[in-house]
Amino acid sequence: MTLSIVLITQNEEKNLGGTLASVIPLIEDLGGEIIVVDSGSTDRTLEIARSYGAKIFPETWKGFAAQKNSAMEKASGDWVLQLDADEELEPELATEVKTVLASAAGVQGFWIPRKNFFMGRWIRHGGFYPDPKLRLIRRGAGKFDEYGAHPTIKIAGQTARLKHSLIHNAYPTLRGYIDHMNSYSSMGAQVAVESGKRGFSLADIAVRPWLTFIYNYILRLGFLDGREGLLLHLYHSVYVSWKYAKAWELTRKK
Repeated sequence: MTLSIVLITQNEEKNLGGTLASVIPLIEDLGGEIIVVDSGSTDRTLEIARSYGAKIFPETWKGFAAQKNSAMEKASGDWVLQLDADEELEPELATEVKTVLASAAGVQGFWIPRKNFFMGRWIRHGGFYPDPKLRLIRRGAGKFDEYGAHPTIKIAGQTARLKHSLIHNAYPTLRGYIDHMNSYSSMGAQVAVESGKRGFSLADIAVRPWLTFIYNYILRLGFLDGREGLLLHLYHSVYVSWKYAKAWELTRKK
């Protein structure tokens, strides 16, 4: 039973070392490989990847789903674990993966819960946990479908859920979060337009963001995550407004 760890990278020197260090116990115990598909890093990303014995494949950027699928296609292990460069495995998750793969007859993929950290705080409420992700699959059992910055793996067959979590060190700073939301809102707008949505209204741009805030921050108990929770949900609602405003802009240009 072998395992391939696959990642896509671009200038991830701040995160990649922790990610790869967390998977080394799996690679050592199960045998396997680390595959990195890199799209033009200019920092120490490739140096760090090489220090962990990763196989590196430079490729031009093709979009999130296409890039991740390209990485998975290069895997030779019996199982493939796809990670983002800012995700780490809890030590207990590494142990659990070894256990379940030894008795995974009939299962094609495993959902893994994810702990999202914002400005150093684990966000436990407001819909941000358990945030399950289908990331561990039999090689060839599925692939990513394009959906902006957040593509998802689609597989046919039985799936199961793991107990322990990925650690998602996504947004250590407020500036980083706002920069990402600006980029993601543009991608989300493009997806909305391509799906045929038309006639973006004032309600989408001005009302929907507040409804999103009320739902996540109040009804889903986001307020229990303190000041970090307030800032996260406030600016997430701004992201919603940006997405629909940009979608309207795209249709207006057409």
